[in-house]
Amino acid sequence: MLHEHKVFTSHQITALAFTGHRTANRRLRALYFMGVTDSFRPLRQTGSAPEHYTIGRAGAELLAARAGTDLAATGWRKDHCARIAFSPTLDHTLGVNNLLTHLTTALGLDTWLSERAATRLWGDWIRPDAYAHHTTPDGQLLPFFLEYDTGSYNLARVEAKLPGYAALSATTGTRTPLLIHTATARRESALRLRLGEAADRLELPVATANAQLAAPTGPAWLPLGPPAAPRLTPGQLACHWPDLAPALTAETAASSPTGRHDSYPWRPVPPRPPSSAS
Repeated sequence: MLHEHKVFTSHQITALAFTGHRTANRRLRALYFMGVTDSFRPLRQTGSAPEHYTIGRAGAELLAARAGTDLAATGWRKDHCARIAFSPTLDHTLGVNNLLTHLTTALGLDTWLSERAATRLWGDWIRPDAYAHHTTPDGQLLPFFLEYDTGSYNLARVEAKLPGYAALSATTGTRTPLLIHTATARRESALRLRLGEAADRLELPVATANAQLAAPTGPAWLPLGPPAAPRLTPGQLACHWPDLAPALTAETAASSPTGRHDSYPWRPVPPRPPSSAS
């Protein structure tokens, strides 16, 4: 997961893989001293940040050995942790991972792909922030792309992404909703006004939510365009749109390119370790 999603806080790792902070911190500390993980703690104006973990050299070497390749093929470098810690996109990456962590722990996501993995698969058309599958208790599947909108892009740039999603759907014969999560209700309203006509014209299933409303696991998602609907839960979205078809299938994953590190094979990483799901 650290290799796939770059960075997690200790709180996120605890939610995904442990039952308590004390056990998680003890295990994470041991992994750090073995070099399996690396870590940093960002400075804050007030209060203190949790520890942030990335994959360490020993962890990358283990992945390389399991794949039958070398360390360089994993993309790990000596400055791996520092590059993430000082990346201008750190807050965005953490926001995406936090949202998907909430969805995974509350809903039990079956699949969660990072931006890097999604770009590897569909980069000719789109570059979403994440891709995931949620299966409802009655067996309905909600596959979705996620755009985590912080307001840094102007509305025209967000609108310009929609034709890529439509082209992917037309080319692959799939129908996968796009969920857009914004930081504020005002930004969400502006996006809905801007995107509504384009989404309807392109016949794209799109829903929006914002961080000032209910948790993303609850009735937070408001579909764009017909049929009209109130804010829905992720499970209700699966029933709202007919004929959904996931962009990711076993065949898609098996035939995916490996990217620039051709000797390191890629396969979807489970959102949680097997023991944490039991």
